[in-house]
Amino acid sequence: QVQLVESGGGLVQVGDSRRLSCLVSGGTLSTLAMGWFRQAPGKEREFVASDAATQWRDTRTKYADSVKGRFTMSRDNTKNTVYLQMVSLKPEDTAVYYCAADYYGTGQISPDRYDFWGQGTQVTVSS
Repeated sequence: QVQLVESGGGLVQVGDSRRLSCLVSGGTLSTLAMGWFRQAPGKEREFVASDAATQWRDTRTKYADSVKGRFTMSRDNTKNTVYLQMVSLKPEDTAVYYCAADYYGTGQISPDRYDFWGQGTQVTVSS
């Protein structure tokens, strides 16, 4: 059973940077498509970024338009960890951020395509 644990959230100021981590256990990261999603109070969970399993090596990392150019998703298969580097943070980035995993996936943007979820980490951007 794949388990995901996010970390790195916290209170930041507008324009700050923050890096979230997602530690993966119970599975081999290279076989997993990974996604980052977020959910703000009163809103539905929304797609942030996703990365395909290694076998789909020609598939590019996907980003939501709202974070494109500011957020970067990466993975370190040797550390079984996925990262979300966030820069130029805005108040509208405030949310609980979740990582999700899907075996052998291509990095879909729909949360329904992911079988495993972390508990989330809160990011609050204060103005």
